[in-house]
Amino acid sequence: MHFVNAKGILSPQNGMNIYRGCTHGCIYCDSRSLCYQMKHDFEDIEVKQNAPGLLEKALSKKRKRCMIKTGAMCDPYMHCEEELKLTRKCLEIIDRYGFGLSIQTKSDRILRDLDLLISIQKQAKCVVEMTLTTADPHLCEILEPNVCNTQKRVETLKIMRENGIDTVVWLSPILPFINDTEENLIKLLDYCFDVGVKGILNFGMGLTLREGNREYFYQALDLRFPGLKQKYIRKFGTSYVCLSDNHPSLMKIFHEKCEAHGVMHDVDQIFRFLSEFPEPSFTQLPLF
Repeated sequence: MHFVNAKGILSPQNGMNIYRGCTHGCIYCDSRSLCYQMKHDFEDIEVKQNAPGLLEKALSKKRKRCMIKTGAMCDPYMHCEEELKLTRKCLEIIDRYGFGLSIQTKSDRILRDLDLLISIQKQAKCVVEMTLTTADPHLCEILEPNVCNTQKRVETLKIMRENGIDTVVWLSPILPFINDTEENLIKLLDYCFDVGVKGILNFGMGLTLREGNREYFYQALDLRFPGLKQKYIRKFGTSYVCLSDNHPSLMKIFHEKCEAHGVMHDVDQIFRFLSEFPEPSFTQLPLF
């Protein structure tokens, strides 16, 4: 871990990354891709130590409140957050200024900040996004070795809904020849329906691979799934999008079940929901 003073913290779309890199060790992570031009080892976390000050300065200048988004590139609740608490400090600022929050993670460490999430929801809007990939606990340990398992993530989603916080699940990646089964998909969907998620994001039953994350993924396949790398190379070559042979049938199940349970499943609709800041409601006072 190393510390830097960043020049800015919010993107033009109001996205925020307090950290760069990750210690969760997910074998498929796209953030390892060389196109993101990370100039340090992925596990050597770059910490934007001045993030809270930058965020407060940025929010104090905004003329209109909006949703602040974090977690798209690097998880805000990786191991170092336990000690540094920079994510919590930023949530305190978001709460104090009355902005909304859309926060994405794989970790149940987010429960530490439940008090702030509830407060943000009460005065604005808070959405917690959680990634789910497999219902198999053993496979989860292989795919995502240094973060809490699927059952703990599902329990976290349940706790959020019990406290009035909307949740969205990222159902990805679905890895060809590994977790691309009807059984796995139905179990994950049932978990989502049982805990009342608002929406489920899926961009196709497969994964993306490009320079940087492809090599890391293939190393993991050699270690944990001998012979599978060669199968990937034969089928996908250097393709960016690697769809499962089961993609059509799994997508049919996905959309039909979400529709039947009244859960959002259209990608554009979910992204609109994540970005929409609620309009203030005013109670009309009686004239007399």
